[in-house]
Amino acid sequence: MINKLLDKVGSGGVWMAALSCTACFPALGSLASALGLGFLSSFEGIAVNTLLPVFAALALLVNMYNWYRNSNHIRGVLSVVGPTAVLLTLYPLWRYDWSTYLFYFGISLMVVMSVLDIVKPTKERICKV
Repeated sequence: MINKLLDKVGSGGVWMAALSCTACFPALGSLASALGLGFLSSFEGIAVNTLLPVFAALALLVNMYNWYRNSNHIRGVLSVVGPTAVLLTLYPLWRYDWSTYLFYFGISLMVVMSVLDIVKPTKERICKV
């Protein structure tokens, strides 16, 4: 239960941090202003440099632990790809033009996998002897 909660906190934190950077991610900036979250742009430096990597790393670690615990390989790979794409976009791939699309893909995949965990949770494996 705590793992699912931490996964949602990581995904939500990445979204909130990304919504605060209107210059970095223009599509998310327009979404933030449409939702009335334009005040987040004043926290842009803290959000992108500190909060975004922390929440992405949290989501990555929790998803890796859940993958190890549940041994569901397809869902495990999909849940790890999103935070990994976000972290790769922030650090080694930032200077490329296409990295923004990779970032959008990563945060979208994080949301899809979080919703999938709520709608259809993984079943615990039962060993019949």
